[in-house]
Amino acid sequence: MKIVTDERCTGYSRLAHPERPSRISKTLEKLRAQKDLPIAWAAPLPVEDEQILRVHSKEHFARVKKAEADFDGDTPAYPDIFAHAQRSVGAALQALTEARAGEAVFSLMRPPGHHATRDRAMGFCFLNSIAIAVLEALMTGAHNVAVYDFDVHHGNGTEAILLDHPRAAFFSIHQHPCYPGTGTKNVGRNCFNYPVAPETPREQYRTVLNKALDDLKKFKPDVVAVSAGFDAYARDPLAQETLEAEDYHWLGESIRKLGTPVFSLLEGGYSNDLPDLILAYLKGLEGI
Repeated sequence: MKIVTDERCTGYSRLAHPERPSRISKTLEKLRAQKDLPIAWAAPLPVEDEQILRVHSKEHFARVKKAEADFDGDTPAYPDIFAHAQRSVGAALQALTEARAGEAVFSLMRPPGHHATRDRAMGFCFLNSIAIAVLEALMTGAHNVAVYDFDVHHGNGTEAILLDHPRAAFFSIHQHPCYPGTGTKNVGRNCFNYPVAPETPREQYRTVLNKALDDLKKFKPDVVAVSAGFDAYARDPLAQETLEAEDYHWLGESIRKLGTPVFSLLEGGYSNDLPDLILAYLKGLEGI
């Protein structure tokens, strides 16, 4: 298992904000202490402005770079947030590189990205790392790329960016009603949504996750990008779902069985048990 990370991503915070540095620091502590899963470590790649500007407008790029005022109530203008978000993008690009080389790989970084639209930072997200990596893959030889987003919140930014792209497809399983309120139905020709009600029983939730994977296979992607959010967990403070650690292990196994180059990026997950959930998922991906 290859983990892409950079501990500088723990260098920003706001009091009581759920997207906090310990999400990474505690997970790193857990991964370094465990003995079951062999891990090799990698750093983010450098990022060219052009890679970001394939996805985001020049105006948005400039706003995030300056970060003069909070973007919304959830998305503060942290000092140096552009550099932090740029490293998250670089980690996604490194994860893509590792996946193409046959590695099981996970980007353990913050900030997350899947709510960021072409023109707007929102939902703790500033630059849409997964969309940037998808377009990079398509520009560098991939024929079809699928995004599988199992964060409990709909990946509205990724959907908006990839909408009707002829060689990309988006599959999102998420709670509804829930932030950001989108994702109630399929849109365009390539964006497929699987909303689930709050407190959906685990077995039923797995059935929906599996249905989305079956639909993804029909797209015949040669690369799969996973927005890995762990907030459908039963004790996550920001949603009302029911999954347990063993469900994330099962999900990792199911994604591994696709037999396609896959890279996963951390999105949400705000419980104190996040390190255990990530480890369970990684073991599933590795077949342990």
